[in-house]
Amino acid sequence: MEPLTDAALDTLFREARSFSYWLDRPVGDDQLRAIYELTKWGPTAANACPMRLLFIRSPEGKARLKPVLAEGNVDKCMSAPVVAVIAMDMAFYEALPRLFPHTDARSWYAGKPEAIHNAAFRNSTLQGAYFMLAARALGLDCGPMSGFDGEALNGEFFPDGRWKANFICAIGYGDRDRLHPRGPRLDFDEACSLL
Repeated sequence: MEPLTDAALDTLFREARSFSYWLDRPVGDDQLRAIYELTKWGPTAANACPMRLLFIRSPEGKARLKPVLAEGNVDKCMSAPVVAVIAMDMAFYEALPRLFPHTDARSWYAGKPEAIHNAAFRNSTLQGAYFMLAARALGLDCGPMSGFDGEALNGEFFPDGRWKANFICAIGYGDRDRLHPRGPRLDFDEACSLL
């Protein structure tokens, strides 16, 4: 494999930002499908693929979402073309005989709530990051956030308890004219050790 071009790396990382303000441009079904079709190839433990996505974009859906949001996230979500709820399927292990047929991986989780939660949370978080990279790769911007009442969101959208929200991510075309200056990052020597 060849390294990506600098332009591609800028799109995915160096010039990518977290957006709070959005241009009035829709995001279509084909774009949402394309994001998922890239996202699904990211690795997860035992190919468990526990992430589930709920795309909220209708006025009715946003009206249901609004009461569970932290005050500072209401405008960010209500003005975004789409808000994705990155959720985790707490019964993800039921698909393991199909997704990871080499061994009885289902038995690693069935009846083990702590193992289920740890694997679902860790791997759906990974998949949420892949989701954001896929959206950026396809020309969209992201605004990830965790400011919401998880219990209320789950009760509103996932009342059977099988799916649970991990985080939410607004997607669309960000308004670059309203961005704050980019925050600094830690240098290699501050964040990394070599053994």
